[in-house]
Order: sequence, then structure tokens, then C-alpha cells
Amino acid sequence: MKKHIPNAITCLNLFSGCLALYFAFQDQLVYTAYLVGIAAVFDFLDGMLARVLKAYSEIGKQLDSLADMVSFGVVPGTVMFMLLQRADASVLGIPSDILPFFGFLITIFSALRLAKFNIDTRQTTSFIGLPTPACTIFVASLPLILQYGGLLHYEIILNPLVLLALTVLLSFLLVAELPLFALKFTNLRWQDNSMRFIFLGLSVILVALLKFAAIPLIIVLYILLSIIKKTSHSS
Repeated sequence: MKKHIPNAITCLNLFSGCLALYFAFQDQLVYTAYLVGIAAVFDFLDGMLARVLKAYSEIGKQLDSLADMVSFGVVPGTVMFMLLQRADASVLGIPSDILPFFGFLITIFSALRLAKFNIDTRQTTSFIGLPTPACTIFVASLPLILQYGGLLHYEIILNPLVLLALTVLLSFLLVAELPLFALKFTNLRWQDNSMRFIFLGLSVILVALLKFAAIPLIIVLYILLSIIKKTSHSS
């Protein structure tokens, strides 16, 4: 019975992604953002429970990728699509009925990222390339910042050049040969987890100071600390 528990949690991740997608197409992106957060929690829990219960299975691995493709592949592409629909396409000289479709680059590169992860034996204890949940959390934070931020946030985020730049950058990071640490604790010793503790501590401070606006900065911080960690080990 216990072997089915992680798969059931994965299905809850998938269901959350389906609901997020529904609200995204209704242009209720704040609800989508909250559901992305719920999906991310389920995505974390299914892996943790699989380790604790020793309930690994090949079907679980495949189900996890399929669920992630919806929650952390189709959803962020759709959110970016909807944001680009709100942007002024004339600034870039791109027809307004074409510009939004650039958002689905994130979906395409998320699929490449997940396929690559499934066959890459180097990514058992760390990541190479930005994980799809991190990319999705970044994208899903933008509607929250728009909702609860000021006019400056609105003008910056809905600038079509900013949205296109983010789309291209995130798509690149998903498949880049960039080593990133995983938030998996095998013990609580500082020596083994110093970068993880620093990341979590700084993330809490950023959230306390900036609220939802901290989320993109936390993803940037994650990338920067991973680069520092890699550099320090290489030297």
C-alpha cells in the first residue's frame, strides 16, 4: 500500500496544475500562482515520501515527469502567454496576435529539460539547468507582484521587452549546462549544508522585506549561490 502513496501525491500535483491551467485561461492569474505553489509543495512531498518510504518505482518516475510537464511546463508558458497579451506589442513592432505565443517557448524548453533530466545520470543529487518548478515559481510570481505591487511594478513587468527577455532567459537556463544545488538534506550538519542554510536564511529575509517581489530575487539568489558553490569547489 505504501508504494502508492508517493504516486497519489504526484497526482495531486497534476490536479493542482490542471486547476492552475484552468484559471490561467480565465485570466485569473493570481489563483494560478497560488495553485502553482500548492503543486510545488506536492512535487516536493512525493519525492520526500518516496525516499522515506523507500517506495521508488519506474512508473513513479514517469508519472512525476508527466505531472511536472503540466504543472511546471504548460502552466508557466500559459501564464507568460496571458501576460504578453496584456503587454503593448506595438512597442516591439510585433503583431498583437503573434506576440503572446512566444510565451510557449518556456513550455517547449521545459519539455526538453524534463526529458534531459530523465536520462541524465549526473542529476541524482544536484541539478544541471534550472529545475522546472523554480522556473514556474518565477513566472507565477509576476501576477502576484502585479496584483499587490505598485504602478512601477506594473510598468516594468508588462513591458513586452522585459517579458520577452525573461522568456528567452528562462528558456535558456532550463537547458543550460549550469550546475545547481538541490534542496535535499541527508543530514543537518553545517559543513555539508552550508549553502542550503545560507540560501534558506537569505530567502526568509527577502520574503519578510519584499513579500511577493522577493520571489524572483530568490530564484536569482539560488542561481548565484550555486555558481559560487561550484566556483569554490573548483578552486
